Amino acid sequence: MKISLRDPVDDDLAIFFEHQLEPEAVAMAAFPAREKDAFFTHWREKVLPNPRNAKKTIVVDDQEIAGNIVAWTQGQQRLVGFWLGKAHWGRGIASAALEQFVRSYETQRPLHALVVTQNVGSIRVLEKCGFRRVATETPLRGPDGVEEHLFCLE
Repeated sequence: MKISLRDPVDDDLAIFFEHQLEPEAVAMAAFPAREKDAFFTHWREKVLPNPRNAKKTIVVDDQEIAGNIVAWTQGQQRLVGFWLGKAHWGRGIASAALEQFVRSYETQRPLHALVVTQNVGSIRVLEKCGFRRVATETPLRGPDGVEEHLFCLE
């Protein structure tokens, strides 16, 4: 299985949209799915055109879109996040993609990631790629005060 990264194109957004609707993924990430218009607007106006964002589409065997990976600046931190469709979980795709991303596209350090504490799969991916947990916090994101681990790659 070959994992590659390429620049996202507008046609990828429909697949990304479907991925973020998966109920199990939403629960694991503790991040609500966006409605269609909001999702496409976010990607077309904030993610894709921003030259400070590093963004890639994750492709399996040169043909199947598995998900996306993005780095952005929030406050004083450079953050990375990734989202894969459920059909691609547990196959090493996220780990291979993140490894390529931090080696070849997003070389700024330190690089951080926030992960909900129960998202064991994403935690494993980050740790495999050299990220270390540096804190656990409860940000003011939503009424339930979801607890997140902060990871850092130096």
